[in-house]
Amino acid sequence: MFLRTHSRIKDGKAHTYFSVVESVRTPGARHPYQKTLLYLGEINAEQEAAWVKSITAFDSSGQEIHLCLFPENQALPPGLPAPALPIKLADYTLSRPRQYGACWLAGELWHALKFDEFWSGKLGRSREGTDWAGLLQVSVAYRLIAPGSEWRLHRHWYDESAMGDLLAGDFHWGGKDQLYEVLDDLLVHRDELFTHLKARWEDLFGVKYQLLLYDLTSTYFEGAAELIPKAKRGYSRDHRPDCKQVVIALIVTPEGFPLTYETLDGNTLDKQTLPEFIARIETKYGSAERVWIMDRGIPTEEQLAEIRQVHPSVKYLVGTPRAQVRTKRDRWESLPWEKVRDSVEVKRFEEAGELYVVAKSGNRTQKEMAMRRRRLVELLRSLRKMRRESNRDRLLQRVGVARSKAGRAAKLVS
Repeated sequence: MFLRTHSRIKDGKAHTYFSVVESVRTPGARHPYQKTLLYLGEINAEQEAAWVKSITAFDSSGQEIHLCLFPENQALPPGLPAPALPIKLADYTLSRPRQYGACWLAGELWHALKFDEFWSGKLGRSREGTDWAGLLQVSVAYRLIAPGSEWRLHRHWYDESAMGDLLAGDFHWGGKDQLYEVLDDLLVHRDELFTHLKARWEDLFGVKYQLLLYDLTSTYFEGAAELIPKAKRGYSRDHRPDCKQVVIALIVTPEGFPLTYETLDGNTLDKQTLPEFIARIETKYGSAERVWIMDRGIPTEEQLAEIRQVHPSVKYLVGTPRAQVRTKRDRWESLPWEKVRDSVEVKRFEEAGELYVVAKSGNRTQKEMAMRRRRLVELLRSLRKMRRESNRDRLLQRVGVARSKAGRAAKLVS
């Protein structure tokens, strides 16, 4: 490994750049090539003092001194602030650099959430000596710092991190299969884990669970999914009706803290999930005046009526179905607008014990206009490119593609 310079003339001025490189010989190659390990940047006369690095060292008497480090072949500039020490960069090697700071912070968060106490009696060691709690901490830190696959964690990230140095000296790193096994072992402790996290979340931040966001999503499987009992065909939010899927229901606080989740069959309808989750939250965290925020497709009118009757303390905020918007238009069109924010105005009226709010956002209007304008511009550009198209069938195909990309903006052009 040695220091290599790169010179370049830019705007009539010479610039010098430094890199730390090493010679690498590949099988079958006649000559080695120089592999760049570290790019140091530009070092010129004006910036000469900036690249002089002072370090703290101790001499034989224990007194603190400062030294300036220089490459051995570099002439020492006059007026140095500290004694100079020439360094033979050719004799230095860079061996297994590791990421430390982020791993240390992940460990501090692990201790702050008291995960070491929580998992100590639940995850022990395997017969081969694998520390399951330590392995879980590595997996959690990996998802916090550089989320990816278990294969990447096993083959690359763990060796490039300082997790092995930060954990206990007797920590035994397993392998790729153990990374999947420890995730399976967590399922039996899921409800207890959420209860523990809720308590820590309240202690650390004083969070109250009066506002809950409830939504559903889906994830699909490509290939053979017969071995997954819950994988079925249903409404695909990923626009992949050809693949089997599972539905994931999630309840989070406004801060993004998950209270509970459930993996459902892929053909589960949104309206079939709400009563079960309301009962689950009240069983786990007790009754309270909570406000549930949901999409308009999740609850039905019958379910909302049941919530008002069976769970009188539960409030909800949900989008009104489009059919009701049309039938109730006469109620709110004559009402005056009330300004609640700089760019938001509302109209409010009550009916059958429910409060309806019609909102108009200036920022939202400008955003939607900008989206339509962008699609309209793209459509016009596509049409102009078709002026010289002589083949009728190909022209119709290109027009169809352009209209499909433009969406509703295509109606603005005849």
